[in-house]
Amino acid sequence: MTVIGIAAEFNPFHNGHLFLLKTAREKYPDSACICVMSGNFVQRGQPALCDKWARAEMALHGGADLVIELPFCFAVRSANYFAAGVLELMARLEVVTHLLFGSECGQMKFLEPIASELFPETSAFKSYLRHYLSLGLNFPSARAQALQAYLDAPDLKEILQGPNNILALEYLRILKEKNLSIVPLTIPLKKNFSDGFENRPYSKASAIRNELISGSPLTYFSQNLLPLPLFSSGIIQREIRMGRAPVLPHAFEQAIMIKLRSLKPPELRKINDINEGLEHRILKAAHSCGDLDMIRKKIKSKRYNMTKIDRLLLYILFSLSKEQIKIFDQTGPSYIHVLAFSSKGKEILRTIKNRARLPVISRGQDIKALLKYGGPVSQMLALDVRAGDYYALAAPSPEARSGGRDYNTAPAQIY
Repeated sequence: MTVIGIAAEFNPFHNGHLFLLKTAREKYPDSACICVMSGNFVQRGQPALCDKWARAEMALHGGADLVIELPFCFAVRSANYFAAGVLELMARLEVVTHLLFGSECGQMKFLEPIASELFPETSAFKSYLRHYLSLGLNFPSARAQALQAYLDAPDLKEILQGPNNILALEYLRILKEKNLSIVPLTIPLKKNFSDGFENRPYSKASAIRNELISGSPLTYFSQNLLPLPLFSSGIIQREIRMGRAPVLPHAFEQAIMIKLRSLKPPELRKINDINEGLEHRILKAAHSCGDLDMIRKKIKSKRYNMTKIDRLLLYILFSLSKEQIKIFDQTGPSYIHVLAFSSKGKEILRTIKNRARLPVISRGQDIKALLKYGGPVSQMLALDVRAGDYYALAAPSPEARSGGRDYNTAPAQIY
């Protein structure tokens, strides 16, 4: 059976995601679809609009057969680590045959030649990369410039500026580097995505989130349902009524500021991705600024854009250290946490349990047993559970802020 893997955040699940899943079904009518999805915090270093179970349920209604959580320690990292976590987890399921992703260019013939230059990296390419990093550029920008210079191809600029193209190149690089037998497929992203809601069926996830967190969220649904499938809007409305959504981007502002003002430079230096004396810049901002936006702007530089800063602040909140990350990267995703499944997904799960060497967890007792196992596996899972407990504290309603949902929330199911 063809089993298509899709990596996503579904934050929230919109018509663009639905198009991707429908395309998979059209190209491979008898296939199954497994989605590896970020948990309660996403790659931009922010909490998701709705919790992971609600978003997994949306994906299930949209055509996914099985939704599995990408562990926190990979989901909140930059594109290369996010992609590595996704692909290692897919490979370890022992059933995924294809990887499907959307990209701005939409054709493998443009992406594969560039990816082949990323692995293995030549000494000449590394020299260009060091040069552009020395100019103060952040890593994605420096690598894009290095590729253009190395390949002497200024026409690559448009491709290398597309965020989905960049992620696609990471997928292709990692497939080559790890010699994974998963076939990559891409489709062009819809070109009429809107930053707003001018009666268009496709809007960016960020635009949808911004609309839902400004003013009265339920007002949006009475005015415009176009960018969201009906099942997504229904689930979001339910989550709003239950007081669990929307969770705001700055929900942890006070917690982060308290944490920052309690740390000393040596403690901050241990946090993942804090290098080159950045701890002093962060602490100076934390002690001189009165809100998180001011702190972010004080830290910002050519090397550190807002997204990277948001990730750093999240690492600080969770005390995610360089030492932990090194261990997690060596270990790779170490369990299969099921968030949702269809009847076909249930059959695939049986195959996964027979083939995969990773434990499959879907119930509270599975999680408790694995936490007692010890070592990196337990530490990785404990971080996911803690992320869920922190996330619950940001729910709009106090009644929705109880912890331990990983122990008492069953996967969504459709038969």
